[in-house]
Amino acid sequence: MNIINSPLEMQKICSTVRVSKSIGFVPTMGALHSGHLELIKKSQSENDITVVSIFVNPTQFNNTEDFKKYPNTLSEDIRQLEGLHVDYLFLPTADTMYADQFNYSVTEKEMNALLCGASRPGHFSGVLTVVLKLFFIMTPTRAYFGKKDFQQYEIIRGMVEAFFIPTALIPVDTVRDDAGLALSSRNQRLSSSGIKKARLFAKMLSSSTTISDLKTNLEKNNIDVDYVEDLWGRRFAAVLIDNVRLIDNVPL
Repeated sequence: MNIINSPLEMQKICSTVRVSKSIGFVPTMGALHSGHLELIKKSQSENDITVVSIFVNPTQFNNTEDFKKYPNTLSEDIRQLEGLHVDYLFLPTADTMYADQFNYSVTEKEMNALLCGASRPGHFSGVLTVVLKLFFIMTPTRAYFGKKDFQQYEIIRGMVEAFFIPTALIPVDTVRDDAGLALSSRNQRLSSSGIKKARLFAKMLSSSTTISDLKTNLEKNNIDVDYVEDLWGRRFAAVLIDNVRLIDNVPL
């Protein structure tokens, strides 16, 4: 596996590769789990070359402590990527990705006012900006995103359409553990009792009940609710467990 740190070098490599081969791209913030690996395997099955990025993007964190505590398992991440025979790992720094000090950014006006956008001011501007930069660096044939972050996927999809970006977005079903909990890098920060609560949250989210009853039942189990809302044919929820923010969604 080739590890590339420079955006310009990565851009040059992809420009050369793209002449004769398809490029699949999986953007991540590291702390890789089986959900990420499914995205990578799908990319490998559909493309000649797969590029994975690991970059904990500071501009999408509205909470400084959350950014500082985000799991960092880079050595293990590299070992997993090498085991999957990933072609390229793009591993930039904040200084190289934001030489402009985030002076230029991308915003979205409608979905940004909903769900995580309402709860995390500036979050999606950071997401869109870094994804646009990554797409300009690689211009991948296809890019892969998990449905656990369904709102994020929809906002990125809208940006791709609005800016005529020649990359196909491929949504991949959420990967869950045996108890139904959506896999997330943030799960690593949960205590054993927190994991039990998180699994209960996932079970309750999938149950047939009203939004009001779901909120009440979560709070009865000492799970702090940020939001529960039905949109786009899905039920979305965000909760705090062990002071860790978890999101999930399921089809209605």
